Amino acid sequence: MRDFRFGFTLASPTSQAELVDVCKRAEDYGYDIALGVDHLGPNRTGPLMVAMAAAAHSARMKVGTYVLNTAFWHPALVARDVASAIRMADGRFELGLGTGVIKAQFDRYGFRWPSYSERVQLISRMVDTLRDLLAEEDDVPMPPVLIGSGGDQTLQLAAEKADIVSFGGRMHVHGQPPGTLRILTRAEIEHRVKFFEAAAGDRADEMERNLFVLEVVITDDRRAAAQEVADAYAPYSDVDDLLESPNVMFGTEEEITQQILDLRERYGFTYFTVQRPHMEPLGPIIEKVRSRA
Repeated sequence: MRDFRFGFTLASPTSQAELVDVCKRAEDYGYDIALGVDHLGPNRTGPLMVAMAAAAHSARMKVGTYVLNTAFWHPALVARDVASAIRMADGRFELGLGTGVIKAQFDRYGFRWPSYSERVQLISRMVDTLRDLLAEEDDVPMPPVLIGSGGDQTLQLAAEKADIVSFGGRMHVHGQPPGTLRILTRAEIEHRVKFFEAAAGDRADEMERNLFVLEVVITDDRRAAAQEVADAYAPYSDVDDLLESPNVMFGTEEEITQQILDLRERYGFTYFTVQRPHMEPLGPIIEKVRSRA
């Protein structure tokens, strides 16, 4: 069984001093990778730019993207920037690719909103083109590729072409406008894991499995914490489902430690990524998990 890895998204640091502080604290906690996110809008930071800045201020951590919104990017530009990132980070770079789920960003900035199937095909072409273009570079290997899973088609593609499969935490609410999301239930994650394993066949045990964790709340009252999350931004998620969902973690440090150990045993998740606001709550738990692994 694989060793554990832990990552966090960098969000949008407002200064170099903030970025340096975040990277130092993350390395002290034992995080393994810092990841740039790809969103458009005011006060956003470019994913590859912030990943490179993090690499310059990290002694040990890898850097990467979680995830590039593939529909925003031309493969030739990605190949150029990925080759640069691999060189500048001394090989400490991993590339995460996804379909994009926030239609409002496409609309506001004039991008066509492709169908889900089209967006999956864009990822497939991106991976193939990157392999071809990077093969022309001098001593630049193809980086590990993570594909974020938004549904069965993405999981199928990840099973065929990725090194890391990521099980994201949200899905579209049927019957609601694009961008209306809810948090996955345990049963839905179980379905996705089984689907992936069937699609990957012999590759399933070779691939790293990432779980994107949306919330980490240290609390003695798990139900109250879950209710607060539901009220704040998950109105389409049932509180009982939230308490059982692998993608959110409520409890004491000991309870969350056990949850992470159980998720590896039950589903094979060994790589956990949290959003920037949850880097600190998860931080002290990393050492506890590794001491018991």
